Amino acid sequence: LSISERVHLSKMAVGKNKRLSKGKKGKGKKIVDPFTKKEWYDIKAPGNFSVRNCGKTPVTRTTGTKIASEMLKGRVFEVCLADLNKDEDQHYRKIKLQCEEVQGHSCLTQFYGLTFTTDKLRSMVKKWQSLIEAHVDVKTSDGYVMRLFCIGFTKKRPNQLKKTCYANAAQQKSIRKKMREIMSRESTSCELKELVNKFIPEVIGKEIEKACQGIYPMQNVHIRKVKMLKKPKFDLTKLLEAHGDSGPAAAAADTGDKVEVAADADPAARPDRGAVL
Repeated sequence: LSISERVHLSKMAVGKNKRLSKGKKGKGKKIVDPFTKKEWYDIKAPGNFSVRNCGKTPVTRTTGTKIASEMLKGRVFEVCLADLNKDEDQHYRKIKLQCEEVQGHSCLTQFYGLTFTTDKLRSMVKKWQSLIEAHVDVKTSDGYVMRLFCIGFTKKRPNQLKKTCYANAAQQKSIRKKMREIMSRESTSCELKELVNKFIPEVIGKEIEKACQGIYPMQNVHIRKVKMLKKPKFDLTKLLEAHGDSGPAAAAADTGDKVEVAADADPAARPDRGAVL
């Protein structure tokens, strides 16, 4: 090779291996555990449930413009109804709670939805019967818009010998109509708090079962899912009322004790505290 070619090759080699002169990339970077920057907040369930403290949630501490309480607002927590009410018979229903306000180290939540566990739904679906489903959009009296999904199954009549219990198309149509009617009637006439109190003991499902007896006997009728579609403008007093921290119920609780006044004490004989003695 000529001298000029050798010089050119040596230049290329230097250019290619620039990184050899430097140290390893990202050498001095320390690996920090992200949980050292977190703090834990309590999740407070509304007053509809017997267990109020239903869990904890981590959030990154307030730094600069990132405020911890703002990051918590809007979080949705899914809690088993058995844990919320200390009742193992309700294990197949999951309640969704959404954080709406942060007070101190507590997240005040509001009802956000309801779902059934997959295993419960699968266990109800069997052969030789009809599955009937209906859904309807309802608006509560305090402005919450929700979509309610209902599920039900036909059952054999007493003393029935026939193996199957299928409802025909016309019967299914009228059962679906009844489902929608009852769901709308029960939901639009009350506020969200009352409606949640209806979901817990499955009042609406039993009502539908009773109403459909004349069309076709029904069993396992449940509100299998509740979906929140729209919420009214946030009202702190309403939320505190739902949590039992304010409102008429809380005000009535702290009325004070009656003070006993001595019978022989004469009001005229008492010195006037405002006067100079």
